[in-house]
Amino acid sequence: MVTLGEIFRQYGPAYREKYGDRLLPSHRRAMWAIEHCRTPTLGGHVYYCEDCDTYHYHYHSCRNRHCPQCQTRQGQQWLAGQADRLLPVPYFMLTFTLPEALRAVARQHQRLIYDLLFRISAAAIQQLAADTRFVGGQLGLVGVLHTWGRNLSYHPHVHYVVPGVGWTADGQVCRAKRTHFLLPVRALSRLFRAKFRAAVRDIACWGEIPDTVWQQEWVVHCQPVGCGLPALKYLAPYIFRVALSNQRLVKLAHDKVTFRYRATDTGTLKTCTLHVEEFIRRYLQHVLPKGLVKVRYYGFFSPGLRARLARIRAQLAQYSAQSPDRQAPPAETAAAQVVSVARPGFCCPTCGRPLQRCASIPPQDRAPPTP
Repeated sequence: MVTLGEIFRQYGPAYREKYGDRLLPSHRRAMWAIEHCRTPTLGGHVYYCEDCDTYHYHYHSCRNRHCPQCQTRQGQQWLAGQADRLLPVPYFMLTFTLPEALRAVARQHQRLIYDLLFRISAAAIQQLAADTRFVGGQLGLVGVLHTWGRNLSYHPHVHYVVPGVGWTADGQVCRAKRTHFLLPVRALSRLFRAKFRAAVRDIACWGEIPDTVWQQEWVVHCQPVGCGLPALKYLAPYIFRVALSNQRLVKLAHDKVTFRYRATDTGTLKTCTLHVEEFIRRYLQHVLPKGLVKVRYYGFFSPGLRARLARIRAQLAQYSAQSPDRQAPPAETAAAQVVSVARPGFCCPTCGRPLQRCASIPPQDRAPPTP
């Protein structure tokens, strides 16, 4: 089966030689990590099977957040932690997408624009949520940054998973006025656009933004997601990885890569074939700058305010007489649906018996080449 590591090992050196002067350090680090993930370069361990009298080699993973082979376990742990914080109210997913005319600027100023995308969208949500016509208090937000479309196109957007309950200034709980409605998306879109424009007016990239961006409608979606767990399950696999899994790769032939993706509009399974150079370029544009946080928490989900969750639960418990259409699956039920993935022991692929570790393989080189 073709893997991303195989593609990068075969074509990465030529790509770096051709575009080395334009490659960001984060791109070099990601390429090096993916190329050497689970290879002798990173070292590993030797295991022995007494029944088969055979030795097996297991090499270390790179742990790079842009490697499709790594960090699945961390995604499961994050999901379990979020499930523990679920509240017994209806949940919503809000999505804010940067307009296409802004994407070239975002690609050149990733850290700046991604930070603004988070900060401005969260502020717009909280401003509307404070209106008593909708919620009347501060919301708790879990935001996750995505930069890719399903065919690896550059499509920066942020998802928020939001419970339909707010916290007022005097320490009271206030619920969303309707079970299947949180905030008006048209008003939210225009507020988001206005706040974003005000934020970028005084920064260096203002002159790179075309004026037409501020005349068009910006895309904002809001949809109910039940108890919130389905939305969290949707987001979890993308938090510690990026863009494309090895399972979606179909073939590598004649310097072209073919991969599967599901069309957004129809849901049908399609294939996309790209020249390997274009494939690597598309993949690397989703590599985030070093240290950029792609999961952020606001309102009563922010680390400094999570103590409020117990008080919110206690007040929600007092609403014992609720109409059926106002109820949501209790947090305990939703959290129980998250199955923790235990780290499996190494077993012999031939007989299935547990393997014994008998030796260590030292790493050959732990650092990527200097850009």
